[in-house]
Amino acid sequence: MENLLYQCTDYKNIREIMNEINQKFSNDIAFTLKKKDENQKVTYQDITYKTFLKQINYLGTAYIDFGLKDSRIAIIGKNRYEWILNYIAVINGTGVVVPLDKSLPKEEIETSLIRAKVTSIICEKDYINDLKDMIKNGKTELKNIICMDDVSDDGVLLMSNFLKKGKELLEKKKDKRFVKAKIDNDKMATIIFTSGTTSASKAVMLSHRNIASVVYAINSAEKIYNTDTNFCILPFHHTFGSTGILFMMSNGSRNVFCDGLRHIQENIVEYGVSVFIAVPLLIESMDKKIWKAIEKQGKTKLVKRAMKISNFLMKLHIDIRKKLFKQIHEQLGGKLRFVVNGAAALDKNVAQDFYSWGFDVVQGYGLTETSPVLAGENIKKFRFGSIGFAMVNVDIKIDDPDENGIGELVATGPNVMLGYYEDEEATNKIIDVDADGKRWIHTGDLAYMDKDGFIFITGRKKNVIVLKNGKNVFPEELESVINKLPYVVESMVFGYPKEDDLVVSCKVVYDKEYFEKQLAFTDENSIKDHIWKDIKEINSGLSKYKYIKKLYISDEPMIKTSTAKIKRYQEIEKLLKNEAK
Repeated sequence: MENLLYQCTDYKNIREIMNEINQKFSNDIAFTLKKKDENQKVTYQDITYKTFLKQINYLGTAYIDFGLKDSRIAIIGKNRYEWILNYIAVINGTGVVVPLDKSLPKEEIETSLIRAKVTSIICEKDYINDLKDMIKNGKTELKNIICMDDVSDDGVLLMSNFLKKGKELLEKKKDKRFVKAKIDNDKMATIIFTSGTTSASKAVMLSHRNIASVVYAINSAEKIYNTDTNFCILPFHHTFGSTGILFMMSNGSRNVFCDGLRHIQENIVEYGVSVFIAVPLLIESMDKKIWKAIEKQGKTKLVKRAMKISNFLMKLHIDIRKKLFKQIHEQLGGKLRFVVNGAAALDKNVAQDFYSWGFDVVQGYGLTETSPVLAGENIKKFRFGSIGFAMVNVDIKIDDPDENGIGELVATGPNVMLGYYEDEEATNKIIDVDADGKRWIHTGDLAYMDKDGFIFITGRKKNVIVLKNGKNVFPEELESVINKLPYVVESMVFGYPKEDDLVVSCKVVYDKEYFEKQLAFTDENSIKDHIWKDIKEINSGLSKYKYIKKLYISDEPMIKTSTAKIKRYQEIEKLLKNEAK
């Protein structure tokens, strides 16, 4: 079943995307920026695609003139106009871009810079002091700090000055080094860290072709218009965030930014948002708020009855959903029409709710390693609970299926990463090359296909804990730190199921003798308090989503295989049974 609804350009690199935007949407509004003065008075600034593309060229020209050609350049900060401006200015002819999670602790930022061999970083003003410390201690190769904000600091370069310099170089001196820069479609263009930045995490190398092929694939399945307003919620350092906005811009959408999680609904109304890409946590939170408002009005039975009627009429191709649920649409600004869910599975009932109310919500599926989209639904072909089917330029198969047709989902296509940076062994573990030279990537997800070709994910083959907000927590990463504690014999980090999410939890097997002789502890409560104190200390050096929130302790060895590997599923099952007693 081909996921092809619309004819569109099959891009080979990001410059081709920008060139087509320039031809089709030059005078359309690319971004609306909210400004607040010292009296908190709000004004709005519209930036056209013409201005946006000019500023990309100014920055790229100035960066090359400064000596940054072919450099590794990191970007860190919240979603904002300057972030995406710099991302394209770097990737489109300057150097290799390294997006970093804005919530990383100082130590993890430093480790990322070291591993990716970053020499320059573009950042917000809040990061300046930490970055200057890193330059001073000499552990990184960092030489230049470029600030998106105008600050007075002798050790910092300003983006605004690069814009001015680039304009002069390009318009007065006709410097064409950036605008004529040759793009190698298959060369590493970006390095993206999958989770954290310790030795257990992976640095994914993506090319222009990888990313551009996904923009083409999504365009062939989903329709965005230049009259749409896109809400940039998914962080740009996330592959779906950066690839997603390229997809939106390739259709001439207007793009706006969120004032913070508490202001999402308010911003959707404020800007007249019509489309966005999100993680399940946000969509499910919106669903809960809508139901709460319905319950408050005492209309729960009425709405449920109306949903049954509208769903029946939809089978007859009669669509009255927007009229029937006008009040719900008005709660969300009246213009919202289309939402793409990614990063983790959306609750089936939530998807059905939004469909019944007249919103198109489709599920996308992929990995950072696949730039990211492998499969997805579209508005004409969807099935609640599924991830849709392979994108137009992707082949998917179920490897080694069991009697129920469930096996590991493997895929091949132009979006499969170049590999893990400086880790050939890890690359070879996840990618197989067949006799025809096709590179098949093992996703680590167990799945099956129904008779119509829709794909359903049934679980994780690997141990990674996938949280509802789309974040991935790798147990081995945390276990390697916990196991360094002097009294730990072994540990196991896992996701404890709570409602429809997972709580990062840990079981520690401790050395009883150590506590008796070294600390004179004999009762389990004192031992657990001591371990908890150390776990909290470990948490303080982690990103918040990795925090261990539940602890189990024991002095009995865990269940193991004959090769001394912990049988995780049996251990977790045992813990859950004990918890239920």
